[in-house]
Order: sequence, then structure tokens, then C-alpha cells
Amino acid sequence: MPLLVTDYSWIQTDSTVHINVPLKGAKSANVDIVCTDEYLKVHFPPFLFEAFLSEPVDDDRSTAKIGNGVAVISLSKRNNKVWECLMITTNNKEKKREIRERALLKLQEKHAAVSKAKAEKQRTEKKYALETMMKLEKDERERIQKIKDTERERTTAELEAWQLKQKEKAEEEEEEEEARLKLQSQKGNQDKAKAVMKKHEGGRSGGRKIKPDGRGSSEAKIKKKHVDVPAPRVPGNIPVTFTPRVFPTALRESRVPEEEEWLKKQAAARCAANADVEELKDLKEEERNPDWLKEKGDKCFATGNYLAALNAYNLAIRLNRKIPALYSNRAACHLKLRNLHKALEDSSQALELLTPPVAANAAARARAHVRRGSALCQLQLHAEGLQDYQAALKIDPHNKALQEDTVRVRDFIQGTAADPETQ
Repeated sequence: MPLLVTDYSWIQTDSTVHINVPLKGAKSANVDIVCTDEYLKVHFPPFLFEAFLSEPVDDDRSTAKIGNGVAVISLSKRNNKVWECLMITTNNKEKKREIRERALLKLQEKHAAVSKAKAEKQRTEKKYALETMMKLEKDERERIQKIKDTERERTTAELEAWQLKQKEKAEEEEEEEEARLKLQSQKGNQDKAKAVMKKHEGGRSGGRKIKPDGRGSSEAKIKKKHVDVPAPRVPGNIPVTFTPRVFPTALRESRVPEEEEWLKKQAAARCAANADVEELKDLKEEERNPDWLKEKGDKCFATGNYLAALNAYNLAIRLNRKIPALYSNRAACHLKLRNLHKALEDSSQALELLTPPVAANAAARARAHVRRGSALCQLQLHAEGLQDYQAALKIDPHNKALQEDTVRVRDFIQGTAADPETQ
């Protein structure tokens, strides 16, 4: 049982009560002070000072100082008047116990409110920091893109000017060449005419006959000769039939319309290639094929060359923006390179393209959910990431690795495990 302190002293003013409690050699670290509007306790083992106050005080404005072996408690009165006594004059232990329990309950509620406010403040500050970081990254991307666009325009203008200059130079050289050839032709004709005149003069003087040149007549015969061109083929139609596709789903669970819509969507995506982009005209024919670029990116990713894989997927997406696998694979590259916001955008775009949800795209949807969930968890948004892991697990419920990752994220949210993305 603790020893009660009786050698305390107190003084008061109209607004404040000052209580001096001797600590009897106790260290300040061992002193525990509890104060509410109607109860005061100073505990320093084995001694205890309790005061069941006769008037209410404002515990929020009250203070306590410990020094020189004395605890000085300054209580701010709620009503500015002089107290007749410090404590209530009752010896009813039951009433005192109720006051003590009520005071401790108020103190616990106060501490809980303070902790909740502190946690809410930390969460708000963390959210604000994340939003600020995302905004800064967005501004930086826009600034870099603006620099790229400006540099591309400048380079394009210089290239066009150089091409125009080369074209004008080639035209000048061509005109000079034509003039030179024309001059040589005229000179050759003049020489031939002089030679013919000399031959005529020599033939008349010597009585010899000049044989006509056979080249002119042969050229005329070649010009008159007609080339026989075969007649055009007769047009016709070739009938083509296809074997109807059989869907494995049971008839009572048939998703044939969604399957047909998915197939039509994929066929339209394959036909949506944009090979007329100005910057892509210098590429080889195979390099303009999104499927070829996807295979190249997959090989680079498998060897750990994530930047090369990212470039291949970027070019493939510029050629065709309707293939979901390109966005999903590029999201995997961004995860490896820690470009978390870009990974989040690409995996979301892949999920938008993977509609309607059918058995043919189930595996791709599961991968996209896992990649988006991983990006969210690495951004410390574990609750949102857990939703994506659960969506992937719903698609592929027998995947053991996916089950373990989902449990790990859930345990982290509940506070029973470490951050799953740091393991």
C-alpha cells in the first residue's frame, strides 16, 4: 500500500491554485502526475498524493513543474472565486472511487483523442506529400516532354532545310549535266555533218557510190514492230469457308457473345497499326511490326535489359495503341526501373483494353492486376493494392504464389507483418 503525502502546501488566487508537493528525494523521471477537472494525483513510489478537488479546474490550461525536490502544480480555476478548501470534506470511499474511475476514464479518452488526431495528422501529411510528389513528377515529365518537342521541332526544321538545299543543289547539277550533254550532242552532230559533206564531195570526185546507212531503217522497223500483250484474265470469285469455333464453356454458362466481342476487338486491334508516323519512316519493314517489337522486348526483359525492353514496347505502342499486352509488359519494365506511377498508368490502361472479361484474356487480366497491385503497395497504398491482389486471386484462385502475396499484404495492413515490397 502506498504512503500518503500529508505535508503538502497550497495557495490560491482568484484564477489559480498552486500546490507544492515534496518529492522526498524521488527522481523526476519516477514522478507520475494525473490531472482532470476534479481529480489530481501525484505518484512517486512508494508515496502517493491524491486530491479530490472541491471545485472544477481547467486541466488543459493547468501546468506542472518538477525541480529542487518539489512538484509545483498550477491549476487554472474554471470559476474565478476563492475556494473555501482544496479538497472535498467527505470520507465516503465509494464516492472517491467513482471520482477516481471517472477521472481515469476521462484521461484515457483524452489520450485516445490525442493519438487519433496525431495519426490523422500524419496520414494527412503523408497523403499531401504523396500528392505533392506526384504533381512534381508530372510537372517534370511535362517539362522534359516540352524540351523533347522543342528539340524535335528544331531538328525537323534543320533536316527539312538541309533536304531542300540538297534538292536545289541536285536540280542545279542536273541542269548543268543536261546543258553539257546538249552541248556535246550539238558538237557531235556538227562533226557528223562535216564528215558526211566530205564523203559526198569525195564520192563525186572519185565516181564511187555511197552505200546508205542501214541503222536508220532498222530503228524504224523496231519502232513499227508491235508487242503482243496477252488479254486480261477473266474475273471470278473464290469461295472461302471457315470451321466454326467451338467454345469450351458449358451452355448454361455460355459467354459466346463476350467471346465473339473479344475476338472482334483483337482483330480490329491487329488492323489498327499506325505505320505512317513521321519519325518511323526510316525503320525497316520488320521494325514496323508491333508483334516483332513485342517479341524483341520480351527477349530483352528476360535477359535483364529493361531499358531496351522499354524502348521496344514504347515503339510498338506508337505503332499500335490497342494491344493490351504491350501496356502490361511495359508496366513490368517500369516496376523493375522503379517508375511506379508509370507502371500504375500502364497496368490500368491494359485492364481497360482487356474487356470484356472472358476466359481468353483471364491470365492477362490477372497479370495486370498483380502489376498494378505491386505498384500501389510500393507507393505505400497497401489497401488499394490489396484490392488488385484479391481481384487477381479471384481470376486465378489456385495460384499459390499469388495466395502468399495476398496474405502478406493483408497481414501488413493489419500490422502483423513487415512491408511485403521490402522483403
